[in-house]
Amino acid sequence: MEQSRRKLDQLDVLLIRALAENPRAGFLELSRITKVSRATVQARVQRLETDGVIIGHGPDIDLAAAGYPVLAFVTLEIAQGRLDEIAQELGRLPEVLEAHATTGLSDVHCKVAAPSNEGLQETLLRIDRIPSVVRSTSIIALSTVVAPRYLPLLTAQPRPVPSRVPAYQAIAHSSEE
Repeated sequence: MEQSRRKLDQLDVLLIRALAENPRAGFLELSRITKVSRATVQARVQRLETDGVIIGHGPDIDLAAAGYPVLAFVTLEIAQGRLDEIAQELGRLPEVLEAHATTGLSDVHCKVAAPSNEGLQETLLRIDRIPSVVRSTSIIALSTVVAPRYLPLLTAQPRPVPSRVPAYQAIAHSSEE
């Protein structure tokens, strides 16, 4: 599961921020926003996609507005050596939004959405019927305290200025003064 890590520079983070704030923008619009040439923007975004840094451009969905107001986190203890099986079984359940293998007391941590508490109960029963599930525990989320985000992490540390983008170098140096 170990992926090669790409060192992001200031321009990479600027482009990720621009895409997050303007998800429908094309390369020309991103060029105007970032004040970097369209060709550079296109090359950088494509490289971020190829390197697996940017993994999607889909719309963010408000699950409650889409009819799924119940959000729960489910931890699973599974039979030893059955992670591949549980991944396949959970992948068949559309209510399972995410599932992660974890350390600690549980083996898998899932994020589950449902249209109602009754719908959640049905999903939990289907999860419990998976043969490799030994035990499950669920917690219903009451509200979102911190929404999913990436930019604070990416901007929290200093990043190198890209060496081959003169227009961006001039902008970066003028903002440092």
